[in-house]
Amino acid sequence: MKKLIIIQTVTPDYRAQFFRTLEEGLKDRYKLYGGDVYFQKSIKSSELIKKISIKNHFFLGRKFLFQTGIWHLLFLNHVLVMSLNPRVISNWLFLLVRRLLGKEIVLWGHAWPRHGKESKSDKVRSLMRKLATSIIVYTNQQKKELEAKMPNKKIYSAPNALVSKSEMTTNQASSEITNILFVGRLTKEKKPYFLLQSFAEHINQFPKETKLLFVGEGEEKKEMEKFIIQNKVEERVKLHGHISDYQELKALYSSSLFSVSPGYVGLSLTQSLGFGVPMLVSRNENHSPEVEALNEFNSLFFETDDIHSCGRTMLKVFSEKKDWVQRRSKIMTACKANYSVENMTQTFIDLLK
Repeated sequence: MKKLIIIQTVTPDYRAQFFRTLEEGLKDRYKLYGGDVYFQKSIKSSELIKKISIKNHFFLGRKFLFQTGIWHLLFLNHVLVMSLNPRVISNWLFLLVRRLLGKEIVLWGHAWPRHGKESKSDKVRSLMRKLATSIIVYTNQQKKELEAKMPNKKIYSAPNALVSKSEMTTNQASSEITNILFVGRLTKEKKPYFLLQSFAEHINQFPKETKLLFVGEGEEKKEMEKFIIQNKVEERVKLHGHISDYQELKALYSSSLFSVSPGYVGLSLTQSLGFGVPMLVSRNENHSPEVEALNEFNSLFFETDDIHSCGRTMLKVFSEKKDWVQRRSKIMTACKANYSVENMTQTFIDLLK
């Protein structure tokens, strides 16, 4: 009986629900292998996820990776799923050998490089895609784009999701919804410091009970802490650190009128929409594929790196609070239909049919 074997660079806690659902659905027909730390050292595997540990060997300044502890899987007649990441050198060897032997190997990841499908580096990724027997991408839009480029390749989509349908709930008690929320890594690319500055610049125009809440860790944290003290906004800004507990996250989203992505949009978008919370987004960023979930009903854009545009947009939502609170149920329902963990896992389960 064929098994689904997934090999990952790292298994961070935000994937816990996904891997747990896969295990429950496939039982002994599923195995997960993963390393401990990603290319970016801040991204680490979670102890909440059951996996078979393998070794990640980084080289050339952590630009490339070779994995060991997986080579006994090379010749097995099971469905192997590996990362669609050209920087993982061991994946190239698996692709070459398994294709020569006529064995199935699936690549899972972004269809295009970080700088888009027209970037020069897509030539390398294109070769990797050609070697795979089939490909799983993160969004339906990427699936359509890749099908147009590779009409003879089996291509599936597994829209990135963090929350199960049963966990998608929302709060419409207006008096309890007072805050602004950022969820993500505190890095320069995500621009949390910019959001902090914008909030501080306009702080006297927000309701007095409004707080800016940050969930995440990263290299920007120390500078943010210093800014908070220097500007005496300790009572209005809270740095919660990394949170993976569902109940804690649910409480923070429930109290927030909207979330903000001051840098590029990532996975936190579908998490926010899953709780019915709209998102304010920086317009001209190199967004991740999840940006396809945005529309005029569930989000607003502000001008990139413009503190005043960001501030005005946040204040606009507060001025239209009644309308945005009423939208929460429909925002959550739409997310549940398209971006649930159940929908995501089904694509992988179907590989064994």
